[in-house]
Amino acid sequence: MATMSLAAASPLVSTPRGLAAPAQRTAFLGLRTVGAPATRLFSGLAAAPLSAGRGAAAALVPMAKREQDLEEIRAMSTEQLEEEVVDLKGELFLLRLKRSARQEFKNSEFSRMRKRIARMLTVKREREIEQGINKRLSRKLDRKWKQSIVVRPPPSLRENKEE
Repeated sequence: MATMSLAAASPLVSTPRGLAAPAQRTAFLGLRTVGAPATRLFSGLAAAPLSAGRGAAAALVPMAKREQDLEEIRAMSTEQLEEEVVDLKGELFLLRLKRSARQEFKNSEFSRMRKRIARMLTVKREREIEQGINKRLSRKLDRKWKQSIVVRPPPSLRENKEE
């Protein structure tokens, strides 16, 4: 009866110095850089060929979308930015409530909203720097702004009430 030890099957266990571990085959086919010819990038690993739908433009699409989003944010006035930040924070709060109540929600919305809030606050801070407002005064203004926020339902709840 052939028995197999868990230690022998585990990839986490190291082999003694005198014995060489057998080479494991992986599905990794190598890295492809934009504009590089489809050749072997690493010894023994072939580069993945480019499909017809992918190329240099496909690799740049997320960056272009982010740039477009930033331009849209920069086109807003400071008051609009502050209103949008308050609305997004309200939406984020609702998502947290849904998660705690174990309702159905998209997990990716958390990071998407947090990043959008961060982008807006970054643009707001860039404008303060252009005006010559130092860090200490900026924090003071930020505290005053947060205290002046009027609590209101986020846009998604307002839309539900209207219907």
